[in-house]
Amino acid sequence: QVHLVESGGGVVQAGGSLRLSCAASGIIFAMYAVGWYRQAPGKQRELVAAIHSVGSTNYADSVKGRFTISRDNDKNTVYLQMNSLKPEDTAVYYCNAAYYYTGGRADYWGQGTQVTVSS
Repeated sequence: QVHLVESGGGVVQAGGSLRLSCAASGIIFAMYAVGWYRQAPGKQRELVAAIHSVGSTNYADSVKGRFTISRDNDKNTVYLQMNSLKPEDTAVYYCNAAYYYTGGRADYWGQGTQVTVSS
């Protein structure tokens, strides 16, 4: 059974930092691309950052230069370091692990962790 568990959310003042973690079990984690998504009230879920199995990364324009995604395959964990947080970063942050194979895709979601940035 596959589990993704996010942690590290909380309440922080604008300009502060948080580090989110996504711990996986039940999959060969190193083979998966992992993305952090967020969803604010009344808005669609959006991709914030992703790291691929080979280690390449990509970021939403709104977080470039402020957020850093990294992975530790030995610990089956992906991290999202969030610096210079803004009130508009307030959202529920979700971890997604995806594996693409011929003819399809397997992906899994965590339960989400709340990040609240106060002004």
